Amino acid sequence: MKRKEIVIIGGGAAGMSCASTLADHPEQFKITIIERMPVTGGQATSISLDKAKYGASWMNDGVQGGSPIFKHTFNFFKKYGHQPQEVKLQVAFGKGPDGFWTNCFPSKLVEQFSGDIKKFGKVLKIIKWTMPILGIVPIRVMLRMFLFSKDFGNKMVYPLIALFLGTGNQTANVSCAILERLFDDPNMKLWDFDSETLLPNLPTMVTFPNLHDFYEDWRKDLEDKGVDIRLNTAVTGVLQRSDKGIIIQTRPFDALANGRRGEHVGPQSNPERFDELVLCVLADDSLKILGKTATLKERFVLGGAKFFDDITITHSDCDYFQKHYETAFDPELCAEPHSKTQEGQIAFAKGQQRGPSDEPGGFRPMYFTKSYAQDPKKIEMSFDCSNYQHQFRMDHDAETTPVPFQNHVFQSIFLDKENKELWTIDDIDESKIIGKKWWHQLGHRWQHYLRVVPGMMFINGRNHTLFAGSWTLVNMHELACVSGIAAAFRLGAEYMKFDDFAEDFFSKYLLISHGVRYEAEKRKRERKDS
Repeated sequence: MKRKEIVIIGGGAAGMSCASTLADHPEQFKITIIERMPVTGGQATSISLDKAKYGASWMNDGVQGGSPIFKHTFNFFKKYGHQPQEVKLQVAFGKGPDGFWTNCFPSKLVEQFSGDIKKFGKVLKIIKWTMPILGIVPIRVMLRMFLFSKDFGNKMVYPLIALFLGTGNQTANVSCAILERLFDDPNMKLWDFDSETLLPNLPTMVTFPNLHDFYEDWRKDLEDKGVDIRLNTAVTGVLQRSDKGIIIQTRPFDALANGRRGEHVGPQSNPERFDELVLCVLADDSLKILGKTATLKERFVLGGAKFFDDITITHSDCDYFQKHYETAFDPELCAEPHSKTQEGQIAFAKGQQRGPSDEPGGFRPMYFTKSYAQDPKKIEMSFDCSNYQHQFRMDHDAETTPVPFQNHVFQSIFLDKENKELWTIDDIDESKIIGKKWWHQLGHRWQHYLRVVPGMMFINGRNHTLFAGSWTLVNMHELACVSGIAAAFRLGAEYMKFDDFAEDFFSKYLLISHGVRYEAEKRKRERKDS
């Protein structure tokens, strides 16, 4: 039997997951990945550091970690001997008594909005019961509908969603369905809703291993299995999509040229023919690649995805951090305890006792947000990577990073360059900047869940073309992996079950994005094989 020739455009998590799943069936598929960057991994990148100065020789500077529910991601890590590490998450939202709150100890802001927090839990249930009607409604509208305090939305809800879902300055326009899923959906929630504090005390999150090394191991393994991976190569256009095949053209690409904006550096290739096309790039890039071959339906669905340009500054400017964020325990920010539990949380934050799961005491936030006074719905966010990423402590066989605060590595993310007049980027000492990277990020607007998400099933699998990427649902590394596996499944590959929870997540995604019922399709294939 002639093998199907599959071309996968994009070597990020979705493309690699798709290729890996197809590569389990070498007798059925001949696989080519085309990636314009010099490495695979997409946004899952790592950089080198001066270990003598910063306490670690590397850090992940794109995707840093996730939730314990990222089963497919962890399964790929395990396959190549890379181990994620658990961490008890500490967050510092806002600054000063009127804007600060945390999940580590009782704060005055949480006390002030205790009524709104309790009501918020009830509204989450209403959203679930009235899905999909209320699910489409933007968060900003929902907050007004249920008469929440304006400051509750600005100081608590928007920063929380923006930080953990990567919704950036479009958070007010995010659909309520995503809000409900974040707290309630067993396949997507990052933590349980806390009726007292909104965000639970020290939830368990996971930090990723060295992603550059992981993706290099993955790439080498796929190449050993016969997958043709072409780096530094851009697809300049799709010339044909029909029953006679997919015809594309490519061109050499230097991603580091032109101030890291990249440029083509060689002539067009001769047209190449494949049987099936899997687009594992962003929706707007997919439309550019498809060009005139894009159907009206594809233009409508993919055109509903809106992206924004953000910049990440990796730096070691502790003065900037202390100016804009609360980096240490301050009694002035602490509310009076009303229970033994809250007394214990304060003692933990002061470093006087250990926390849940024997977590070493002390307030050492990892995630931070800052709201703009000029427009409180918009934020910028930062990470103390030395507190968050495990290598900064584990490389020293320590429970917490032994690196002095002035040598901590931070990341500050400035969202949507159209709003750069609000940014505090110029406050960062240029001499302490380690690196800068621009990212083209999805805005999870409510229109995305009215037009793009439900529309994917009507374009996936048509015209010998499939689409994969986290943008098809919500911006998570796990979603990217699942979307790639789903595309491979549609092409005829088998889903290799390894975990009940993971299989359930996969089956739900397959139904939402492809309109295919997993169990029914499995039975159909079994009957065909017999």
